[in-house]
Amino acid sequence: MEEVIKYINENREAFINELKDFLRIPSISTLTENKKDINDCANFVMEKLKQAGMSRVKIFQSEGHPIVYGEWLGAPGKPTILVYGHYDVQPVDPIDLWDSPPFEPTIKNEKIYARGATDDKGQIFMHFKSVESFFRTVGSPPVNIKFLIEGEEEIGSEHLEPFINNNIDLLKCDAVLISDTSLYAPGVPTLTYGLRGLAYMEVEVTGPNRDLHSGTFGGSVGNPINTLAHIINKLHDKDGKITIPGFYKDVLKLTKKERENYKLLKFSEKKFAKELGVSKLHGEKGFSTLERIWARPTLDCNGIFGGFTGKGAKTVLPSKATAKISMRLVPNQDPNKVAKQFTKHIQKLAPKFVKVKVSNLHGGFPSMTSLDSRATIAAAKAMEKAFGKKTVFIREGGSIPIVTVFAKKLKAPVVLMGLGLNSENLHSPNEHFDLNHFHLGIISSANFIKEFSTA
Repeated sequence: MEEVIKYINENREAFINELKDFLRIPSISTLTENKKDINDCANFVMEKLKQAGMSRVKIFQSEGHPIVYGEWLGAPGKPTILVYGHYDVQPVDPIDLWDSPPFEPTIKNEKIYARGATDDKGQIFMHFKSVESFFRTVGSPPVNIKFLIEGEEEIGSEHLEPFINNNIDLLKCDAVLISDTSLYAPGVPTLTYGLRGLAYMEVEVTGPNRDLHSGTFGGSVGNPINTLAHIINKLHDKDGKITIPGFYKDVLKLTKKERENYKLLKFSEKKFAKELGVSKLHGEKGFSTLERIWARPTLDCNGIFGGFTGKGAKTVLPSKATAKISMRLVPNQDPNKVAKQFTKHIQKLAPKFVKVKVSNLHGGFPSMTSLDSRATIAAAKAMEKAFGKKTVFIREGGSIPIVTVFAKKLKAPVVLMGLGLNSENLHSPNEHFDLNHFHLGIISSANFIKEFSTA
């Protein structure tokens, strides 16, 4: 490994310059005017995979944006790693809040600023360069390598799951490696082993057949906004628990090992509250803040609207009121089952003087990787060697539905080796990526390839 690491160290600046070329491509997946840029970016990825040493690289066209696949299968009898990532990026609005042009990479204080820097171009590029480093020094990596890089992650990966379903044999592997998550803190090697799922619902409450004058009709009919607020209020009890019958039945309980691990992270609730501008944190009774965010399900109203919301006053009693409500789910919870439980509970809470319509907008399953899997153990060792510190294990409160698809369809453990930081403005103006983490990420990736070859 000494030759490989030496090559990575000696080519640090060259790798950064190549990353700049990647970041200059405005591959915004949601905007039709960037269709050519998306195609250009797919071609860029294809060329970089060839440069890295892949013996077969192909662009698969879909009804949406192209999927880039690459492979090198020159290590018979050895494990196969599938690296997944995405080359598409978020829009740049509001453009006036950027300190430098979003597609003109700028380096300040050892951080590279550009749209896609941390989400996800910088992170997937680490793996391109780690694989290349093996080919350029010791001849080849000690494992088989596959890459699957899509262009629709920022718009829901609509065509990726069908692609996976139709190409199980092509994508067959012993572990899936993804870098699209975060370090726990700067300089702290981190593996994410759990993600929450999602059930996203809409509740529409209808009262009278039209908006009414609140003076003439107020007090004679139920107000849908008042009623909806009453329903929402009843979805939690005084201890912060969700009141839906059966909601917690399938929740996977935290293990003693997990709870002890969270304590080792020395999370400061006081600092967390200060950063958020709140005087006190709030959540389900009996759990720490990290446990609530990472390992407990939640229910939140994401938006509520109805009646008059413009400037000034309008004395209206609205005909309808609507709320968007999301439930973050934890391992063993089924979003379809939860959606049915939620619907039944809302209908029971609704008084007879209104009509209620509940819609299941979308959902995703939670995911969990065993801390004892050989892929996880190899990844932990790999990051520890790169950073010179013990790797910490965390869950994240967000959802990446494709992780569950990989685990179920390919029957392979998923390693979430994120090198970004939640503070790096992903999806916001002035997105950036710490170049030290970029460099350590390349070394971590190379170490993982070596460690997993003998795991």
